[in-house]
Amino acid sequence: MTSLILRAATRFMLPLLLLFSVLLLLRGHNEPGGGFSGGLVAAAAIVLYSFAFGVDDTRRALAVEPRTLIGAGLLVALGSGVLGLLVGRPLMTGLWHDVVVPGFGPLALGTPLLFDLGVYLVVVGITSSIILALEEE
Repeated sequence: MTSLILRAATRFMLPLLLLFSVLLLLRGHNEPGGGFSGGLVAAAAIVLYSFAFGVDDTRRALAVEPRTLIGAGLLVALGSGVLGLLVGRPLMTGLWHDVVVPGFGPLALGTPLLFDLGVYLVVVGITSSIILALEEE
């Protein structure tokens, strides 16, 4: 049985950690951060949840098997590299597209962000699968 204090703190910290991990992901191609560090923070949030509520509740809360996250992340990262080939450029060429976001103005989105998203999903999937497997033992 886990502590009531740990459960209460986890309910407060989990959304903050996940939000911080997304912030790290989004700023990663211009400043320190990116898919790897953002993925580690998200995995730390999942580990905290599993310590507070147990492995079974964590698997239900994830709603996606960690191996699925790994596969999806690999496909997204590979797809970001192949997009350059589709437009006649070398593999892993950075392509950019300006998107106008209402209330924020223009936002430059590119394939490096897609690659970081793939890395993010792979790191979350691998770390979660390792930690959940260790906790089940």
